[in-house]
Amino acid sequence: MRLPITPRHAPFWLLLLALVMLGAGLGLRQPLSVDEERFLGVALEMLQSGSWFIPHRAAEIYPDKPPLFMWAVALFIQLTGSPSLALFLPALLAGAVATLCLYDLGRRLWNPRIGIIAALLFLATYQTHSILRAGQIDGFLCLWIILGVYGLLRHLLLGPAWGWFYLACAAMGFGIISKGVGFLPILLLIPYFYAARQGWKGVVAMPGQTRHWWLGLAAMLAAIAVWLLPLAVMVALQGNPESVAYMEEILLKQTAKRYADAWHHREPFWYFFAEVIPKYWLPMFLALPWLVPAWRRQLAKRDGRVLVLLGWVVLVLLFFSLSSGKRKLYIYPALPGLVLLVAPLVPWLLRRWFASHPLGRKIFLGLAVLWFCLWFARGWIEPLKEGANPHEAIMAQAAELSSGADLVLTSWREGHWLYARQPIMHFGFARPDSVERAVEWLRSHPQAFALIPSAELARCFDPEQARQLGYTSRETWHLVGAGADNGQCHGELPARVYRFAWQAVAP
Repeated sequence: MRLPITPRHAPFWLLLLALVMLGAGLGLRQPLSVDEERFLGVALEMLQSGSWFIPHRAAEIYPDKPPLFMWAVALFIQLTGSPSLALFLPALLAGAVATLCLYDLGRRLWNPRIGIIAALLFLATYQTHSILRAGQIDGFLCLWIILGVYGLLRHLLLGPAWGWFYLACAAMGFGIISKGVGFLPILLLIPYFYAARQGWKGVVAMPGQTRHWWLGLAAMLAAIAVWLLPLAVMVALQGNPESVAYMEEILLKQTAKRYADAWHHREPFWYFFAEVIPKYWLPMFLALPWLVPAWRRQLAKRDGRVLVLLGWVVLVLLFFSLSSGKRKLYIYPALPGLVLLVAPLVPWLLRRWFASHPLGRKIFLGLAVLWFCLWFARGWIEPLKEGANPHEAIMAQAAELSSGADLVLTSWREGHWLYARQPIMHFGFARPDSVERAVEWLRSHPQAFALIPSAELARCFDPEQARQLGYTSRETWHLVGAGADNGQCHGELPARVYRFAWQAVAP
C-alpha cells in the first residue's frame, strides 16, 4: 500500500493530523468526570493559595496524586486564561509528541514508511482517543512514558546514546511525580539485557558501562527531587502533622499499598485481557490471529527489536494484572510498544489479505479513512451532546437562593467545590457523618445553608422546607436552611472545619 505522504513532509502532516484528531471539539469541552473536576479544581486552588508542593481540595490536603499534572494545568491556565481549555492541553501535547516519537522510532528501526504507519496506528487506536481527549493524569503520563520509551530505544537498539538514556531516565522521574507508574519504561531493560547477553540481532551490547548505567538512576532521582526535595524540606521545617501525614499517604499508601491491596476498582487477573484489550486496542486487536504467529517467527530469527518491544508489552500487562486494583486506562502505557510491534507487519498483512483482491485493498483504505473521520466527528459531537456540567447550574442556583450565604457541603463531590459561587464549608471529603455535622453547624449558624442529597434529606430535615436544585453525581440535591431541621439528627462538630471560597469565578 503506497502512503499518500512523503517521508520529507511526514512529520508535519502527522503532527497536524494528531492536533486535528485529538483537538477536535477543544474549547467546547467542559470538565465532566470526577477526575477532570478534581484536577482542574486542584490546579485552580494552587494558583489561588500558592500551595504548590502540597495540593489541596477545598482547603483540605489532597493526598492521592503527586502534583506535576496539576502544575501543568495551572501553567496552561496562566497561558490561555481559560481553565476549561487548559485542562485538556497537557494530553493534547502528549499526543502530538507521542505521534512524532513513534514516527521517528519506526523510521529509524525500520524505514520511513513503517514510521508513518506506526504514527497512524497510534492515532487510530480506540484507547488513544479515550485517554488523550480527556483531562486526566493518564493523558499527561503518556508524555513521560513516550519520552522514556523513545530515549531508551534510541540507546538500547540504535545506540550507544547515553544522552538519550539520561533523558529517558529524567522523563521517567517526571512521570513518577505525575503518577507513580511513570517508571514503566525501565522494564525495557529486562528483555534488553537478556537479548544483549544472548547475542540477539538488533540490540546494542554495552559491557563494562556500570557507572554510566547508574548515572541514569541519578537523572531519575534528580527529576523526582524537583518536587520531593522542596516538599521534604518544607515538612521538616513546619513539622505540621497534616503535612507529615500527606507525605506518608502519597509515598506509601497511594503507591505500594494501593498496588498490593487496592481498596477500589478491584478486578480479577484476566480483566485487561478479557474486557479491555478486545475493545480499547481496536483496530489492532482484530489482526491478532496473524500477528502472534508472525511475532513467533521473528523471535525464532532472534530479532532483538521484537524481543525487547514484545517483552516490554508483556511485562507492563503483567505488572498491572498482578495488582488487585484495575482500571481500563492503566494499560495505556503499553500501547506505544504494541504499535511499534504491529507497524512493520502491516504491509505484509495487506499483501496477505488483498494480494489477489485489488478491490479489497481499496475497501480497506476507504474504511481506514472513514474510521478517522468518525473519530474526528465524535470529537465535535460529544461535547455538544453532553452539554454543560450539571454541577454548574446547581451551584449557581444555590448561590442565588441563599443570597450567597455560607453553604455547608455534605456527601459532596468535586463538582460542588469547583463550581461553588459562595463560601463553602465541609468537614472532610467523603465523611460518612457529614449530614449530622451539617445539622449541628446550622443550629449554631442559623444564617447558613446546607446542600443535602435526597437520600439523606427526610432523615434530618423537613422535605417541605427544602428547595430542590437538580440531579448530578447520582443524587438529587436540595438546599436547606436552619429552619428545615426536623430535630431527629444529632452529631458533633469536628475540631477542624474546612472553609473555602473562590476569589474569582471558576472555572
